[in-house]
Amino acid sequence: MPHRYNAPILAGDPETGVTLMRMEAGLDTGPMLAKVRCSIEPNDTAADLHDRLAAMGGELLGAHLEALLNDGLCAEGQDDSLATYAAKLDKAEAEIDWTRPAAEVLRQVNAFNPWPVAQSGFRGQALRIWRAAVVAGQGAPGTVAAAGRDGVDVACGTGCLRLLEVQLPGGRRISAADFSNSQNPQGERLAPLNP
Repeated sequence: MPHRYNAPILAGDPETGVTLMRMEAGLDTGPMLAKVRCSIEPNDTAADLHDRLAAMGGELLGAHLEALLNDGLCAEGQDDSLATYAAKLDKAEAEIDWTRPAAEVLRQVNAFNPWPVAQSGFRGQALRIWRAAVVAGQGAPGTVAAAGRDGVDVACGTGCLRLLEVQLPGGRRISAADFSNSQNPQGERLAPLNP
């Protein structure tokens, strides 16, 4: 999946969008012909955003195709000073730093779903975190503050991240409640895989 779906989630942007543009020699430098905005919801993953933007792009093109073919769209120049570059994703970025605020860690989980998937060390293995939510709580960063039917709450620099869906190596994705029942992680510390 291209990084353009990850970057706005990771940055905490409230919205993104789709633009029809005229191609020019530079990278994304042509004038805009039509555009539509898309809100980024707190629980949107990169996969969710990809699917929504793909549908919006098709609708935008369909709505403007006749005018586009007849050169009937007004071109609007881009302000180059507002351009940002989204760097290529690196798997190392998926490693969670539990000293960061829970809201930032949640953005990391959402931005890296479905690839490369946020992860942390658990008993010397990579625990992949597919879904999570921010909840109140505190404790030493990386410590499992609570584990039960609602999920697994891991203390962050500020607040807690409730793990909702996880995966151990060689296993399938499971609910954090099932993970809690089988692993009994209460009080354990999730740590970097490569400290």
